[in-house]
Amino acid sequence: QLQVVESGGGLVQPGGSLRLSCGASAFTLDYYTIGWFRQAPGKGREGVSCISSTDGSTYYADSVKGRFTISRDNAKNTVYLQMNSLKPEDTAVYYCAVRMGGENCNNMDYWGRGTLVTVSS
Repeated sequence: QLQVVESGGGLVQPGGSLRLSCGASAFTLDYYTIGWFRQAPGKGREGVSCISSTDGSTYYADSVKGRFTISRDNAKNTVYLQMNSLKPEDTAVYYCAVRMGGENCNNMDYWGRGTLVTVSS
């Protein structure tokens, strides 16, 4: 059964850093486009970052550009989201998602259950 699993969330002070990990069972992530999304309390889900399956091109939402970095470790079958200079408005449940065919992060096929990131002093 295909499963996507996020980890690495937690409580961090403003200005701090966290690294989220996205792993998968039953398939190899480096073949597919991977996206990170988030949903803050009372708000809709938004795309945060995306890494293409073909040329490794990346996308970042304006709100995280320059602070977050998406990357792959194919040997570990893991995609990371390094989050630096965190702000209280980054507080959300972060989801990893996989698109089986396609180079952008529209219409994702598999979703993890999410990991909570709380930025607070």
